[in-house]
Amino acid sequence: MKTAKRIGIGVALAAALLGSTALVATAEDGELVIFDWSGYEAPEFHPGYVEKHGQSPTFTFFGDEDEAFEKMRSGFKTDLAHPCSQSVVKWREAGLLQPLDTSKIDGWKDMNPGIMGMKDLATTADGTAWFMPWDWGNTLLTYNSEKVSADDIKSLKSLADPKFKDRVSIGDNVDDAYALASLVIGLKDWTQMTDEQFKQASDFLREVHKNVRLYWTDTTEIVQALSGGEVDIAWAWNDAAVQSALAGAPIKNTRDTAEGQSTWVCGYVRLKDAPGSADKAYDFLNAINAPEVASFLLTDWGYGHADAKSMATVDPAAVAEAGYADVDKFVDKTLFQSPVPADLKQKMIDEFEKIKAGY
Repeated sequence: MKTAKRIGIGVALAAALLGSTALVATAEDGELVIFDWSGYEAPEFHPGYVEKHGQSPTFTFFGDEDEAFEKMRSGFKTDLAHPCSQSVVKWREAGLLQPLDTSKIDGWKDMNPGIMGMKDLATTADGTAWFMPWDWGNTLLTYNSEKVSADDIKSLKSLADPKFKDRVSIGDNVDDAYALASLVIGLKDWTQMTDEQFKQASDFLREVHKNVRLYWTDTTEIVQALSGGEVDIAWAWNDAAVQSALAGAPIKNTRDTAEGQSTWVCGYVRLKDAPGSADKAYDFLNAINAPEVASFLLTDWGYGHADAKSMATVDPAAVAEAGYADVDKFVDKTLFQSPVPADLKQKMIDEFEKIKAGY
């Protein structure tokens, strides 16, 4: 699915700005640079852009949004980036973003009204648009169905069950980690987390840490770990099970745990002082909203598309199988990853680092 990686001068400069941790990039059209999660450089996500310009944009990658935030604050320049619901407000308030010109986004009026209605997510109270929602899905319990029985995964607490020692993986992602812990302690709205609840959540993550074989950093890593038998149970995004199953591995996910799942919405933003072509930025935003992209996003990655009109063109059977036919049911028993107060988020970041280090 991924294009061949051709490293050029622009990417070398990007790597220098990003530091030693961001050495992976795919260099194509130097007039549009996109800071993204690994895997989204697949040309199937933007076929209209390739058709119009003859090549994909240049992609550079981050492991999580807090890493991306710090690198952009340190001076890294990019045209578009792909944050999720819990980070948009933080990025905007830090002055990293510029407004979107929605008159140049063909599908803006076709966006899912439920997603667009989320407070301060896409637009602020004055009507200014800052974020184009694009993909949405879950972080949920994922498992090897040949090694793990249904009775063993009725609760998210199974991730801390000693029987799974060294057979567990969760993401190296503070938002997903604390979404998991919040669900386990019975918290569906983490924006009001008390000090005592934070301690309870952190204590649970310490119990999970005792079982963790690896903290996965991207889809490729967790798919390989599950499909290759390195781990049997994981807290992972929809695509881990979908891509593993497409490869013939017995990996499934479940929304039926007692505590539920975590739901998120991700999308694209334009960065302040973006150095590349504004026209190409909007060409890309239009390309990723095409109906064929909605189909690829669902069938190959397991995610819903925020463009309701494009989503409506997808095979209804595939939509129903993925759980998106009934949105109310989809978000039932879920923690939505909405923005948390800055001081709480920093506590989560600091504590998660200690937990991963065994403290």
